[in-house]
Amino acid sequence: MKIYLAIKYHPDNTNREFITELAKKLEKAGIDSIIAVKDLEQWGKIHFTPQKLMDLSFKQIDLCDALVLEFSEKGVGLGIEAGYCYAREIPIYVIAKQGSDISNTIQGIATEIYLYDQLSELDEYFEKINLLFQRRIKAS
Repeated sequence: MKIYLAIKYHPDNTNREFITELAKKLEKAGIDSIIAVKDLEQWGKIHFTPQKLMDLSFKQIDLCDALVLEFSEKGVGLGIEAGYCYAREIPIYVIAKQGSDISNTIQGIATEIYLYDQLSELDEYFEKINLLFQRRIKAS
């Protein structure tokens, strides 16, 4: 399974450790991931115009089986990526810290929303997503 991880990232990389930890948890669950800031922009080493970055992001999303949307912190780009997935009928798994404000729009297009207190809770959730995907593949 391959997912696109949509997450609000900070230009100064202050949430790099958090993003890296999410990527490790996905990998541990047997899920390959594409993360724009890590894989396309290489943590700020490569700069794209906003239009080029969105174009590259959409191309990567098209190669994925699902979107994992980390929505503890809102961002316009996250909504665009989620909307693109919804239009392409790509499953959208929203994860967010307990107490996060999940907009009605995101709630309306999400395949599932999972709220967590600790990052460790995501291990089991990511395994569940991968298992559901594997079952869907076997059934088709």
